[in-house]
Amino acid sequence: MKFELKQHFQIESARFLPHLPASHPCSRMHGHSFKIVLTLVGELDPKIGWVIDYNDIQDKMKPLLEKIDHRVLNEVEGLENPTSELLAKWVYDHSRKSLPQLVRVSIAETPLTECSYPV
Repeated sequence: MKFELKQHFQIESARFLPHLPASHPCSRMHGHSFKIVLTLVGELDPKIGWVIDYNDIQDKMKPLLEKIDHRVLNEVEGLENPTSELLAKWVYDHSRKSLPQLVRVSIAETPLTECSYPV
């Protein structure tokens, strides 16, 4: 019996998108309250009654989130062009080893926008 779990995180980070024309507002330094949603899929542990402990997800994500929370994302290795799409892939790539049940990372940079990786 498989289940889908979602764990939400929020970080505050600054960025600029260096490949945009200077006239584009996102080419300048600006900040976002990024919402990060991890989607995990796995089998139910029949003894405990869950797929994975939400506290374990938080513990495994803490070191990674510390690298990007209250940081300039452009200064983080691999995020020199920190679009939401590339941030989603970066989080996925850096989380997959410690969270093998991870199937998707969604990033919302505003309440009205969201992207996911992979699809």
